[in-house]
Order: sequence, then structure tokens, then C-alpha cells
Amino acid sequence: MTQANAGTLNSFSRLIATLESGGGSFAITLPSDWLQGRTAYGGLSAALCLEATLRAFPDLPPLRSAQFSFVAPATGVLRIAVNILRQGKSTVFTTADLEGENGVAARATFCFGVGRSIAREYANVPSPTAPRLEECPPYFTWPNQPNFRQHFEGRLAAGARTGTPGCPPEMLVWARHRDEDVSGGPVSLLALADALPPAALIMFSEPPPISTMTWSIDMLDAEPASTTGWWLVKCAVDSVHEGYSAQQTIIWNSDGRPILVARQNVAIFEKK
Repeated sequence: MTQANAGTLNSFSRLIATLESGGGSFAITLPSDWLQGRTAYGGLSAALCLEATLRAFPDLPPLRSAQFSFVAPATGVLRIAVNILRQGKSTVFTTADLEGENGVAARATFCFGVGRSIAREYANVPSPTAPRLEECPPYFTWPNQPNFRQHFEGRLAAGARTGTPGCPPEMLVWARHRDEDVSGGPVSLLALADALPPAALIMFSEPPPISTMTWSIDMLDAEPASTTGWWLVKCAVDSVHEGYSAQQTIIWNSDGRPILVARQNVAIFEKK
């Protein structure tokens, strides 16, 4: 698919602003520069589900976790229906169904929870030692990338690029939105958290078609923010077997604070 001219890109902040409510649901028409092949970029689908949920229920506590199932291509006019599954004293569970022209394309479940003080706290996600941003080469440099990736900038801090078999299937990348009006928060972070290609694609000299099946997110910070707009993203494969890859993603902000951990299951359709 031909990428849009840089001057015609629809920025993330402007795109989110076009999400319209009406009739008990939300709707948006995606421009071609936010597509991943013939479908909406998965990270954007997740971000739209969260944005619709926060608009429908503006008094929700902070996001604590989310699960996404990508069940079909998201094409045409996208509609999002949101509901509350259960609301307790401190937690709220909600669902969001994103529908395209062929029915449900993505289903999201969110858990929101009020923070509370406890006697002990613990974290075992130390920020890796990474070169300074200006010392890292550009990351998104290989040809034939999906349209949506024009909206993100990356710098390779460690690991390998897509299409370098023989290297361990993992990478550490500084990443950010190109949109200077993105101020942080969970919606824009979800959109960025899926911007890197699956780490399994490092293993293939010619990257095969892929499709994310499920994506699980745990938020480690109630108010995700990065002072520079850059986030340090680590993606590493746990297993590639029978056409499926399981990987972990961890994101730290520019100050080295852990913000998000995620697991992703990706279907790989190797060319015969």
C-alpha cells in the first residue's frame, strides 16, 4: 500500500478528535495513513476503544489492565459500543466492541481501579541501560512498512531489526509519536505500545504476513507520562511455534520509570 505524503498525514490528536458519539455508540472513518494493510492498525483500534470508554464514562478511576481480541479486519466506518460489566466500590469493568463493515473486528475488556495505600510495594522491571537517544540510529528504515508507521519515530537502542535472521528475536527501541500535540496518557500510550513490529519478524529474512490475535496490557502507573515524549520499548519473543509467536513488551518512560507490561499472541503466515 502506498504511504500518504507527509504533508497529508492525519495526526493522532486530530484523528481522535473526529471520533463522534451518537445513538449510544461512537463512530469514526479512518484515513488510509492509519491502516495496516487492509485493516485499521491494531494499536489504534485499542486506543479508540479506550477513548470511547473514557468519553462514555468520564468518572472512571485510572486504567489498570486491558485485554484485546482482534477477531477480524477493521474496515470501513468503525463503530464502537461500550458497556459497564460491573461497578464496585473501587473497580469498574467495562467492555468495548469495535465493529467494521463485516461485524465485530475487535473486543476489549478494561479494568479501572482506584489507587490505595498498602504496607509494602515491589517492582522487578528495572530500566535497561540504553544509549542516549542521539547515539541511537533510526529504527524504522526497512522498505514496505505499513502506512500507520509514518506516525511514529523510533531509534534502535539495542537488539535487531526486522529481517535479520540469526539475531536473537528481541529489540530495545526509543519510540514516540510524531504528533507534537500528543501530551501522554493511556490512550496515546496504547496507540504507541503496538507500533513496533513483532519481534518474531527478526527471525525471517523476508518478513511474512502476520496478524495479532490477542493483546493483554497491565498498567504500572496510574498517570503514564514521559517528560521528553520518548518511551523506551523492549519487545522479546518467548516462543515461536506452530505458526504463533508469544512475546512480551515492557515500556519505561524517559526517566526510567516502568509504565506498562504487555503480552501478545501473533499469528505468522509464512510464505511457502
